[in-house]
Amino acid sequence: MTEINQKLEAGVVLDHYVVNGFLGSGGFSNVYRAQSMLDEDCVVIKEYMPRKMTVRAENGNIQIRNEKKDSFERGKQLFLLEAKILADMKHENIVEALSCFHANNTVYLVMRYERGENLGAYVRKHGHLSEKFVDTVFPLVIQALSEVHHKGVLHLDIKPENIHIRPGGRPIILDFGAVHLFKKEQTAFYGRVLSKGFSAIEQYQKGSHLGPWSDVYALGATMRYCIDGKHIPDAKKRAVSDNVKPLMEMSSIKKKYRHALLEAIDWAITVDPAKRPQTAEDLLTAMKCGLHSG
Repeated sequence: MTEINQKLEAGVVLDHYVVNGFLGSGGFSNVYRAQSMLDEDCVVIKEYMPRKMTVRAENGNIQIRNEKKDSFERGKQLFLLEAKILADMKHENIVEALSCFHANNTVYLVMRYERGENLGAYVRKHGHLSEKFVDTVFPLVIQALSEVHHKGVLHLDIKPENIHIRPGGRPIILDFGAVHLFKKEQTAFYGRVLSKGFSAIEQYQKGSHLGPWSDVYALGATMRYCIDGKHIPDAKKRAVSDNVKPLMEMSSIKKKYRHALLEAIDWAITVDPAKRPQTAEDLLTAMKCGLHSG
């Protein structure tokens, strides 16, 4: 294999789209901004290209390392599952999938381009977010995630980098690459995507039961990051020795945010999954009304 630039250059044509630029990459994919040759609409294109399994040939094709072909195919099926789930979702606060196609010996997912900014970058730029901002963004995120759960799907990678903030504070949940279909009676799963500081303890433990409460943990960790600008320690470390101070015990924080919101976040990031809010709706109710409203 002759390895060249791992990302596609501007000007490359994919299906009927022209690549305009490179937006970023992860362990399993590259993301590009592109433009349709049919209607000139801007789109985002996600390319399945797992780093440890592939290289790009001179003709642009993805070449799979011989010993990784089975792993590549399994990952491709998950990528196609992401495309199918997004195509079926249709929610104003979830990234919209437009199409999916095969090219370059791999698969591509086309999504609508939205103006705005990644939440992680927004926090780094603006610092601690106001109560008003949190109340503008997160109820919409939680309601969207609740719809995802009602369709029998877990996101399993909620974090600031996977929430896009459009003008006016209108959020979109991004990157369903870690999605998992679940049933109430059969939720045992071992997560392949882990984000330190945001993934719940059960995602690290083979055979553990995952559910909406797993996404709730990530939501709580994300909201806490927006309030104090710090990542909480990895859930595995917290399970051994938990030194995370509750927001309700931080006087500087208590002065700026209502108690119901802080209590809800503290509850959501409880290490023990059985002691967390069990649904996204439980978390939203606690944020609005407090833990002892009933």
